[in-house]
Amino acid sequence: MRFKKNKIAFFILLLVLSFFLYFFVGRAPEAKEIKWGVTFSQKHARDLGLDWKESYLAILDDLQVKNIRLIAYWDLLEPENGTYNFEDLDWQIQEAAKREVATALVMGIKVPRWPECHIPEWAKDLNKEQQQEKVLVLDKELVSRYKNYPNIDYWQVENEPFFPFGNCPWFDFGFIKEEINYVRSLDPDSPVLVTESGELSPWVLAGFLGDKVGTTMYQKVYVSQLKSYLHYKLPPVFYWRKAQIIKKLFGKEVIVIELQAEPWGPKLLYDTSLEEQAKTMDLQQFRKKIEFAKKTGLKEFSLWGVEWWYWMKVQHNRPEIWNEARNSLN
Repeated sequence: MRFKKNKIAFFILLLVLSFFLYFFVGRAPEAKEIKWGVTFSQKHARDLGLDWKESYLAILDDLQVKNIRLIAYWDLLEPENGTYNFEDLDWQIQEAAKREVATALVMGIKVPRWPECHIPEWAKDLNKEQQQEKVLVLDKELVSRYKNYPNIDYWQVENEPFFPFGNCPWFDFGFIKEEINYVRSLDPDSPVLVTESGELSPWVLAGFLGDKVGTTMYQKVYVSQLKSYLHYKLPPVFYWRKAQIIKKLFGKEVIVIELQAEPWGPKLLYDTSLEEQAKTMDLQQFRKKIEFAKKTGLKEFSLWGVEWWYWMKVQHNRPEIWNEARNSLN
């Protein structure tokens, strides 16, 4: 009996060692070409006190980004039941198209930026099935409206839908699968991106459901449950190895849709002092994030925080990260 227990313990130790060696030891091959871009949130720019159109044009014309991820906020697009207002999103996509900027559009009930689920007031009292029906109707409106734009690169359906983060009323795996297939049926020629947490997920569900897999890449964040900052001590090769598993299992490419490039503190940005913000993001840390990304072997990155860079530049006379990004993204 004792021999059997020792054998089991040795086997477990061997598995742990093998896991560590595979994910934490070694180097990823260097990507010959990297596709850099940013995610832009109209809401976030507005909440920072910026003129969001001015900010957006600065991103396109001053930073001269070649790839951008935009967000279809349900509460902005359908302020009243059945009444749509696409004016702002039309403008964003059209301005990107004028400059031949490849554009990804995020849609669904859960999309980037707090509170994640941006539900119109009129829809909050609907039951789950009614909300799902309304989301599918909006998806159809969006894909039908924008699929013929030559700059549309892919559709992202929901944002980290399997990760329990945000102020959301429900989680329904069956609906997520249905929504992905529905968007794919509306535009069979454009891939559907499904995203997961880079640090806390194996990416298997996204690999199973999506045409492309999107991941986050964070290194230092504030964890409210711990009431302290957490530094993920993950090497670049960790992301490369996980991406290779997804490629072997599903034949899907993994891209980074949120490369941390803004602070993550105990409060929202506009309620956080500059001193506190600097604990998780400043010019030095920004440079380290770019160099870290290059060492992962992955080929596509969307940086997270472009509105904050512009806010630091125009409202605090600190253009260092904005200027550094201009050089890094081109």
